[in-house]
Amino acid sequence: MDKFLLTVAVLPIAAAIGGFYYFDDQPQWMRVIALLVAVGISGLIALQTAPGRAAWAFRREAIIEARKVVWPTWKETYQTTMIVLVVVIIMSLLLWALDSILAWVVRTLTN
Repeated sequence: MDKFLLTVAVLPIAAAIGGFYYFDDQPQWMRVIALLVAVGISGLIALQTAPGRAAWAFRREAIIEARKVVWPTWKETYQTTMIVLVVVIIMSLLLWALDSILAWVVRTLTN
């Protein structure tokens, strides 16, 4: 039954996309509204299936988890950014020095 409902859920979107291009002489805002209504109808049909209910539950749980996020303060963000910047500069200097030494060794060995 779920496969049948998912197939039926695709039909309004397909019809709306076809209608969007078939009624090209109509104002675009009307065609977009019709397309959005079709997507809404398809979504409601898809929510009646087990995968649709699972997706809705996942969305709900994701929102709950997102509310638990503790965002860093401006000071913490600034300090972390500066630490990353300093580490990147130090690593680039170390890699430049290693590259220069290896280039000198190769030049010395090949002359």
